[in-house]
This record gives sequence, structure tokens and C-alpha cells, in this order.
Amino acid sequence: MPPKILIIDDDSSLRRVLEYNLQQEGYDVYTAADGSAGLQLFEEKSPQLVITDLKMPGVTGFEVLSTVKERAPSTVVIVLTAFGAIDTAVEAMKLGAFHYLTKPFNREELKVTVLKGLQLQGLSEENRLLKEELSGRTEFKSIVGTSRAMEGVFSVVRKVADTEATVLITGESGTGKELVARAIHSGSSRRAAPFVAVNCAAIPRDLLESELFGHVKGAFTGAIRDKEGKFQLADGGTIFLDEVGDLPLELQPKLLRVLQERVVEPVGGTSLQKIDLRVVAATNADLERWIAEGKFREDLYYRLSVIPIQLPPLRERVEDVPLLIRYFCTKFGAEGVTFTKEALARLKEYAWPGNVRELENTVERLLIMREGDQIGVDDLPAKISAAAPPPEGGVLRLPAGGYSLEQLEMEVVLEALNRCDWNQTAAARFLRIPRHTLIYRMEKYNINQPGRK
Repeated sequence: MPPKILIIDDDSSLRRVLEYNLQQEGYDVYTAADGSAGLQLFEEKSPQLVITDLKMPGVTGFEVLSTVKERAPSTVVIVLTAFGAIDTAVEAMKLGAFHYLTKPFNREELKVTVLKGLQLQGLSEENRLLKEELSGRTEFKSIVGTSRAMEGVFSVVRKVADTEATVLITGESGTGKELVARAIHSGSSRRAAPFVAVNCAAIPRDLLESELFGHVKGAFTGAIRDKEGKFQLADGGTIFLDEVGDLPLELQPKLLRVLQERVVEPVGGTSLQKIDLRVVAATNADLERWIAEGKFREDLYYRLSVIPIQLPPLRERVEDVPLLIRYFCTKFGAEGVTFTKEALARLKEYAWPGNVRELENTVERLLIMREGDQIGVDDLPAKISAAAPPPEGGVLRLPAGGYSLEQLEMEVVLEALNRCDWNQTAAARFLRIPRHTLIYRMEKYNINQPGRK
């Protein structure tokens, strides 16, 4: 739908000129000869932008401005003033007008001012919708999304948050598993108690048991005093075990005992300590496959996944990309920055192997390196700007004379690898195939990363 513009001016010839010029630009234009009729049209048509003369008989331009900003604050108002009455126009801007045009003005000046005003209005409306979206879901705070996939996640979180059920969150790296864990904690009756996050993959193997379960003085060299572990620190609250799939096999029985009996045995200790906590775990690994390979205990898996939550990768909810971009712009203090339609199309088409985390880092980098307040395709990283939407009617179009299936398969594998910077795991996810299948195809077609033999 073209933007709607309302012109209010008692000069009929000027109204016609403005109407003609703006219609030529593709806008939907309405006109009124006085302030009273203009405000009535404003109520009926809800325009995005209003152009009003300041000096009119009856309802003045100042009254129009005041009423419009009161009823629809995001509506942009441009005021018209005669040469020599700049002070009056400045006063109008202090009251909320976007800009002023001094009569006489040329078409280019009108066109540029209106375009900038509509860009501001679109941004204001986008921010309003974002605030509404987030304020209506305060328990999710930094989890942004309106896609069907994310609404499904929000629905499960709402249902399980205020229970004691153990939750297992699965999903690729960068999808926001810890944010979901924190949302579960904030929506529970334990919200005032500690939320303790532990990355099981980040702690050295020989220190992990002590970090999790604590130790007593003299348990090992360097244990000069008793130390509480993460489980004891989370007593009364929630413990979040990130990358739980990396928990060593020998420590898995101790975690199983915590889940079953809610007791902790510190390293070197002889007595059990009772604890009261909620366990939320997360992993990007295929635990069912690891069970089959003997890397993860089956009984522990079923204890952890009482309530499973699968987070979708960003490429499966691309409709959330513009909302996430606007959220990150606000987060980094760049609310006034806009992205062109072409840039947004490329950002939505990109595979995002690093998911939301990669998108956030990309937006931050773009904001730092930008030359102006609009980001276009040329500003995007090469790997993203090269992405192009598929042709209408399908992902590809085959030539009328036919095409080799093997050649097509080889090109698809190469395209996926290039999009994912030759990260084989990410490329396999992009193609929805196991990694070993991708490696087989690479060997079959003798595909090697450029620069490597």
C-alpha cells in the first residue's frame, strides 16, 4: 500500500500543485481547505504524514499539529510557512513538527523532505510495534520473534516455567538456549533465588567435578579449604547446565543422583548434602546418537528431557530477521539507522550458520562501520551480499535440454560449503543431511576447500 499523505492549506492552487507532485511520486494524497476539514480527514484516513499551512482561518496549523501529535504521535507533520516567518516554523518544530518548507519551494525540496519524513514515520512505527511485542512478553525479555516456530517455544515455556520439571533445551549454537533457560527461571516461583549457569564444555575436565559438586579441604592438592560447587550455590533456585552433552561419562552418574535424590556429594566428602533446585540443561549435540555410541547415559538423558524444547535455527524463521535487526539496533543505541529492502532481502536469504549470535555480531559490526544512517547491500559482508533470493516457482530452474544429476548435486554441495565458509557441520545442517553424508559427497566429487589439497 502506498503511504497516505494529507495536505491542509487554504490556498487552492498550492493544494493542487502539492497534490499533483506527490501523486507523481506514487503517494495516496488527500486534501482539505481548512484545519477543521483536515482533522476530520485525518480521523477517517489515518495518514502517515500531514502537510499543513500554519496560518489558516478557523483551526490553525498549530492546532492541527497539536491534535495530530496527541492522537497519533508517530504521524509526521511538515509545516508550510511564508518567507520571513521562520521563527514561527521553528516554534512548530519545538511542538513536534518534523520539518518546515518555506514558500515558495521547489519539487525536489518537497520530495526529499517528504521521503525523509516517511522514513522516520516507518521507523517510529517499527519501534512502537517492537515495544508492544516485547512489553506483552516481559518474561521473555531478550528473546525476540513472532514466527510460528518461536511462538511454539514461547507457549511451552509459559506452560512449564512455574513447575519443577527438568527441561532439556536443544538447538544449534547461537540459537539462544541460555535466554530460554533464564526465561523459564524468571517465570517460576524460584525467580527471586539464584540462577547459576555452568558451561560444561568450558571447564577443564579435571576441574569440572569440583566446580559442579564442590570439594572438602584436603580432597586434592591445592584444596586448602572447603568449597561449595555450582549445585550448592544454586540451592533454592535454578542451575543451567549448558552443553551437558560434554559432561564426562564418569561424572554422569553423579548428575543422575542429583536429579533423582536431590543430594550432592562434594569431592573428598563422606556425607551427602541436601539441595533444593530446578535443573535446566541444554545441548547442541544429538544425544540420542551419542547414547547409541556409548558417549551418554540413556537413563540420564530421560531424566534431563522430561520437558524437551527444540529451538529452531535462524534460517528456519527468517521472518524474524527484520525484527531481530531492529532489536539489535535499539540495543546498540542506533534506533535511527535503517536497512534498505534489498539489504534486508540478502540478510533474510543468508543461511546464518552462527544463528542469532552471528546476526547480532553482524549488526553490531555494520553499525560501527556504517558511513550514514542507512545500510544497503554494498555495506554487507561479501558472504551475505552475495546471497540472492531464489527465482519464483522454486529453488532452481533446469535448462530445457536437461542437466546431469551428479553435476547438480556437486554444485549444491559447493554452494552450501561456500555459504557456510567451508564449515562442514554448518553446511550439513544447511543441506539437512548428516555430516558424514556431506563428507561422503565431498570425497565422491573430489571437493576440497580452496587453498587446501
